[in-house]
Amino acid sequence: MDVNSKKKAAAIAALEYVEDGMTVGVGTGSTVNHFIAALKDRRNRIAGAVSSSEASTRLLKEAGIEVVSLNDAGDLSLYVDGADEATRHLALIKGGGGALTREKIVAAASRRFVCIIDDSKLVDLLGRFPLPVEVIPMARSLVARKLAGLGGQPVLRPGFKTDNGNEILDVHNLKISDPAALEAQIGLLVGVVEVGLFARRGADVLLVASDSGVQTLKR
Repeated sequence: MDVNSKKKAAAIAALEYVEDGMTVGVGTGSTVNHFIAALKDRRNRIAGAVSSSEASTRLLKEAGIEVVSLNDAGDLSLYVDGADEATRHLALIKGGGGALTREKIVAAASRRFVCIIDDSKLVDLLGRFPLPVEVIPMARSLVARKLAGLGGQPVLRPGFKTDNGNEILDVHNLKISDPAALEAQIGLLVGVVEVGLFARRGADVLLVASDSGVQTLKR
């Protein structure tokens, strides 16, 4: 099974958690795009969707799914999103698409977070994928120095602005043995908007698609 087929299998497996009448939180990325495509057939059975990015909003609207703001929706029952890396303890690195802040907000508002990945994203130790950190532009150099002091090598994502108008530093060569602690530490740096570690509020369910099918890992 190729990677794209695995992504599609994980996305379809997430439909099991979608109930009639729900407003569904929807993440961002290539695996989530498959979920949006699958959700199209259920558009008349759900109340709508809260989107974590402008890109997903466009796809949801093209699928005929009503997009509502989180402020109007309130607490959500379900959030479905992908990840750039995930551990069996359901800690994640997210933000390869640059939507980490809105993704973290929607995850925080949701009672259940279902993460969908292919098996290439499952790792024993987070950090092979560069850790995205969203920063206020005027604080970019300040934050970069602080991140270097933590042992990482921050690189500005060239030519990229988040949906919030900020910049992304991708931090290379971190070996993240305590994701929750590092998430808290980086999150407290002045000028940081959000860090792409999802450990303090990680996934509740991790659906991992491989050649042998979709494995379900739970908290």
